[in-house]
Parts: sequence; C-alpha cells; structure tokens
Amino acid sequence: MNSLETIVLAAPRGFCAGVAYAIEVVDLALKIHGAPVYVRHAIVHNEWVVKSFEDRGVVFVEDVSEIPEGSVVVFSAHGVSPAVRAVADSRSLTVIDATCPLVTKVHNEARRYAEKGYFMVYIGHDGHVEAEGTMGEAPSRMVLVETPEDVAGLELPPHDRLAVVTQTTLSVDEVQATIAALRQKYPHMEMPKKEDICYATTNRQLAVKELAARCDVVLVVGSTTSSNSNRLREVAETAGATAYLVMEPTDISWDWLGGAKTVGVTSGASTPEKLVEDVIGALLGGSPGAQIEVLETVKEDVEFKPPRDLIQLARASQ
Repeated sequence: MNSLETIVLAAPRGFCAGVAYAIEVVDLALKIHGAPVYVRHAIVHNEWVVKSFEDRGVVFVEDVSEIPEGSVVVFSAHGVSPAVRAVADSRSLTVIDATCPLVTKVHNEARRYAEKGYFMVYIGHDGHVEAEGTMGEAPSRMVLVETPEDVAGLELPPHDRLAVVTQTTLSVDEVQATIAALRQKYPHMEMPKKEDICYATTNRQLAVKELAARCDVVLVVGSTTSSNSNRLREVAETAGATAYLVMEPTDISWDWLGGAKTVGVTSGASTPEKLVEDVIGALLGGSPGAQIEVLETVKEDVEFKPPRDLIQLARASQ
C-alpha cells in the first residue's frame, strides 16, 4: 500500500471532437463497405484505438500506393497533402475523409496564403503527419520551425508578404514564444484571424496547469506517438509537478508515487476513457482509501457531425 490520499481527475480530458469524429467516420465506413477498409496512417495516435479497429478488419497503411486499386480508404484525422489525394485518385480509391475540421481550416489558410503570394512559416514538429499534410499544400512556399531557437537561424527566400500557420496540437506557451521571436525578426508577418491551435489542446493544457498546481504527481494517459499527450506531460512539468506519460497501468512505476498524497490524472485528446478508468483502477488498487475528485476548468460542447450522406448510407446498409 502507498500513502496516496486523493486522485484528482482533470476535466476536460480525453477525446476531442476531432478524434470522436474520425472514429465515427471509420465506424460508418465499415458499416457501409464492410472489411477491409484501409486507413492512411493511424486514424488517431493511440495504439489501443488502432488495435480495436484492426480487430474489425481495418488495415492501416502509411502509403496509399500500398492499397489495392478500387479499394476504400479513409484519410486520418491528421489530414493529407494534395499529393496523397492525387495518388488516391490515380488508383481509383473510394476516399472517405476523416480529417479533423480544425486541421482542414489550417489547410485552407495555407492554400489562401499561397494563392495570394505569401511565403509561410509553419510552426510544428518535423516529420509529424499533420505537419507533412499541411506543408504539402504549398511545399515551395513554406518552411518549418519548431522552437524560438530555430527562428534565430532562419533565413527566408525573398518574399513580399509573410504569414505564419501552426500545427493544431502544440503547446500554447511554446507557440506564443515562437511567434514572439518571429514577430521580432519579421515585423511584417501576418497571423490567421483565429489561432490555429485547437480548442481541445488549449483547454487540456489549461486544465493540466491547474492539476499540476494541486498535485504532487501528474499522470498523463496517452500514447508516446501523440503530440498533444506529450505536450500535456511537458506542460505539467513546466507548471511544477512531476509528470509521466503512461498508456496503461503496467506502465506505472510505483516508485514514481513515493510519498505522494495527491496524484492528478488527465489524458490526451486521442485517449479512450477506458484507459483512464484502467489507470484509476490501478491507483485505487494500491490505495483503496484514496478519494477521487474532479477538477473541472471548462465545459466543452463542440461536436463535429459526419457528412449526412455517409450517415444515410450506413443506415441503408444495416
């Protein structure tokens, strides 16, 4: 037994509207077309979700050229570049798009800026599938930076107008610092009318800051491949708590808890609530007398509904 007295659950946590949307789209695709349904990249960055779909006949691929011609493909929540869409079209694939609408918004911004002759700085993580998709909208008119330090060594080609767009799942504080560095170096830089970082990322980071202020240790339930889950752990640490990223109870080292009286639990935007419940169950198993509290910082009511024709086709196929 350990000395844990209180488990504080962050709210909001877990699935965002974009993740719930993408999962529902794959569900509908299976109902309409049956297995196999191909998905380009992991539908969301969570191995548990991916495995549950694989068990139902979903095949995940990184390159649409691997998909048999004429098959059904779902584009993941992270979005794809025009080049990927072109390959899908050349293979006569039936495309069902599960791109998060907030990611689509950034793609649209990139296209508009490019059409108006802007050069763009994209703030994101090099190699992340969302970054690759967005930068593919205007690869010759965009350069990536990750940190304020990157800005110092940045050399842009000649340009008349400059704009910035960002990945949706980044640390709010880090992006603000990078934008401040960009503004200092490029005072003529323009920003989108509305911030690119999604509401769910922002809300979960605010919640984990409050969680960190109240707790000795913070556990973030999520995948190591999930950008927003990793950012939550980093934000908790920056806010002063000892923080760890775990996917399931077996990832927890009880040494982490030591003499902790209060442990905070939150989860990334692509993490099913079942995994949170499993972690809570393990904590209670080690400290049966611990009390559970919910720390609610904001209520979320955002919902993205799949296309009506997709819903109607799924109903007709039942």
